[in-house]
Amino acid sequence: MKTLLKALGATSVLVFSAGSFGSAYAEKAPVYTGILSGTAVGGYDTVSYFQGTPVKGSKEFETTYKGATWRFASQENLDQFTADPAAYAPQYGGYCAWAVAQGYTAKGDPKYARVVDGKLYLNFNADVQSQWEQNIPGFIAQADANWPSVLSE
Repeated sequence: MKTLLKALGATSVLVFSAGSFGSAYAEKAPVYTGILSGTAVGGYDTVSYFQGTPVKGSKEFETTYKGATWRFASQENLDQFTADPAAYAPQYGGYCAWAVAQGYTAKGDPKYARVVDGKLYLNFNADVQSQWEQNIPGFIAQADANWPSVLSE
């Protein structure tokens, strides 16, 4: 499972340092968006997770934050997010919380999410979420210690 998560989390953004074409390095984006979409949380409205039922956002209500596009189901939810994006954005940039606790990144799936102590956490899939739920406080502490250094590993 760990090898699979590492392979799937290996999606990186290649960044070239200005004026130094020969000094390229790979670093993961601070917000997981998948390879081609550029949309955070798979297009789900992050505010809706805190309201009880996650729903997909709309192109009609979107903003940019940390280099990613964020979509919302209503103008009200968009306004709430833009007033305090850190309160609604998933922890660890939407990467899998369990993987970050293990010291690497993997995609976070918006269908496997949980709000804990007022913060949104995503997991890779149902099996990983089940493992994460065995020791949420411990995994959060480990992930906090690993974040954001896992983006450059």
